[in-house]
Amino acid sequence: MRVSTKSRYAIRVIIDMAENGEAEFHPLHNLAERQGLSEKYLEAILGVLVKNNVLEGARGKGGGYKLAKPAAELTVWEILSVIETSISPVECVADGKNGCDRADVCPTLPMWKDLAKIIKDYFTGITIEQLARKAPKIARPLCNEK
Repeated sequence: MRVSTKSRYAIRVIIDMAENGEAEFHPLHNLAERQGLSEKYLEAILGVLVKNNVLEGARGKGGGYKLAKPAAELTVWEILSVIETSISPVECVADGKNGCDRADVCPTLPMWKDLAKIIKDYFTGITIEQLARKAPKIARPLCNEK
C-alpha cells in the first residue's frame, strides 16, 4: 500500500481548514496559496471530497470549501477511502474481496486480511482534529483574503 500524493494533499488541506476555521468557507485561492499547490490541481481533489460529502462547496462571494462535519469527527480513513482507488496491502483483500480462486487453500489470506484491518483501524482512529493539534505552528505565506 502506498498513499498517493493526492491523498497527502487532501489530508494536508483539510488540516489547514481545521486550523483556520473549520466551520468557515475557505476560498480555493487561499487554500492553494497556503499549501503551495495549483488551484486547478487542488480543485480536482476538493471536488472528489465534496462529491463524497467530506467537504461542502459553495460558489460565489463568501463561497469556497469547508468541512462537512467537525474535525473531531472526520477521520483520515474517510479521506483516504474516497481519494484512493484501494487502500489494501494486496489485491486479494481490496474493497471487500475475499481472496482469489485459491482463497480456500491460501495460507497467507488470513494474514493479509488482518493487515488490512490493522490499516483501516489505524486510520479510523486518527481524526483531523488530532492532526491539527499536533501540527507544527510554522509561519505560512500570507494570502490575500478575498
